[in-house]
Amino acid sequence: MFDDEEMSILNALENNQLIRSINADEEIALAKQAAKEYLSKSKNITIRLSLGDVTLIKNRARDVGIPYQTLISSLVHQYATGKIRLET
Repeated sequence: MFDDEEMSILNALENNQLIRSINADEEIALAKQAAKEYLSKSKNITIRLSLGDVTLIKNRARDVGIPYQTLISSLVHQYATGKIRLET
């Protein structure tokens, strides 16, 4: 489950109310570098996603300035490591 801070961020994202931090470009660059280093050993897979989901993911990735494949990979990693969970 999400903590209070994560829920606040998620709600802001879903309501298009996110505000960039003063150092957003620096933070994004650091996140990109960390993702690149962490994900440098990877395995390619094929996955079928609905066109609508891909479009929404591409839009969200563009909004934060990362490739959509990186966003998908990050979400899979967060789920795999228990940082996000599906509600049952």
